[in-house]
Amino acid sequence: MNYWLMKSEPAECSIDDLSRAPAQTLPWTGVRNYQARNFMRDQMQIGDGVLFYHSSCPAPEMIGIAGIARVASKPYTDASQFDPQGAYYDAKSKPEAPRWVLVDIAFERKTKLINRTALRADPVLQTMQVLQPGSRLSITPVTPAEWARLQELLQDAT
Repeated sequence: MNYWLMKSEPAECSIDDLSRAPAQTLPWTGVRNYQARNFMRDQMQIGDGVLFYHSSCPAPEMIGIAGIARVASKPYTDASQFDPQGAYYDAKSKPEAPRWVLVDIAFERKTKLINRTALRADPVLQTMQVLQPGSRLSITPVTPAEWARLQELLQDAT
C-alpha cells in the first residue's frame, strides 16, 4: 500500500464536499503537472491511503490536512482536458492520445485540521514533501512513518 497527500482548494472541492458526494466518491480532476500525473498513472493503487489537504485558504492557519480518503479507482482519462470552455482545457491533448488522467477518491473521515505549523513542529513530519521550500505539487507521496505518525495524531481527532 502507498500513501499520498493530495491538495485541493476548499472553494473548489473540500473534505466536506467529498463527504456529501454520491457514494462519497469524486474524481480528482484538473491535475496539470506531469509529476503529479505520473504518481496517479504509474503508482497509485486502489485502496492507497490519502491525506486530504486543504490548500490556498484565505486564512493561512486553515491550510493543512483536513481528512482521510482512499484511492477508489484505477487511473482513467480526465475528460476535463477536452472541454474548451473548462478551466482545465488542454488544446494540445487529443482524445486519441490524452495527456491527463485522474483517479477517484473515496471519503474515509473528516479530521481535526493539522496545519502546516503543527506538521513542522513534529520531528517525524518535518521532512514531508509538502513542507519543503518550493514544493507546489498537488500530489506528493507520504512515507509509511509519516502516515503512521499522522494516524496517531488524528486518532482522537474525529
